[in-house]
Amino acid sequence: MSRKPSVLFVCVHNAGRSQMAAAFLTTLSKGAIEVRSAGSQPADKVNPAAVEAMAEVGIDMSAEIPKILTTEAVQDSDVVITMGCGDECPYFPGKRYEDWVLEDPAGKGVDSVRPIRDQIKGRVEALITSLIPAQI
Repeated sequence: MSRKPSVLFVCVHNAGRSQMAAAFLTTLSKGAIEVRSAGSQPADKVNPAAVEAMAEVGIDMSAEIPKILTTEAVQDSDVVITMGCGDECPYFPGKRYEDWVLEDPAGKGVDSVRPIRDQIKGRVEALITSLIPAQI
């Protein structure tokens, strides 16, 4: 019996990109992947435009709160996906690291957040395919 893979999404404020990515992965993997998100400098609340953009696709992020990045969260994850946190993200050998270059939705309205949301969804779908073998 194999354990399920785990993914950590990290951005600076844990208020937009990483929250949307975590919400998509949680929803689209249907519990097959353990999901975490955190920020190197967490904001006070999740970006309201990100919450609205995700609600448009049927995902409720209204109860999410930004979380601080911890060494333990990185150690406990198989895949660490960074989104603009740079050198502040701890590195551990043997982990799979990816850096997703995405526009920061901070300070933008929902019209500007939608394309970022859609890019994140596409990347999350590809990530799921790479982590979960196709069902035969």
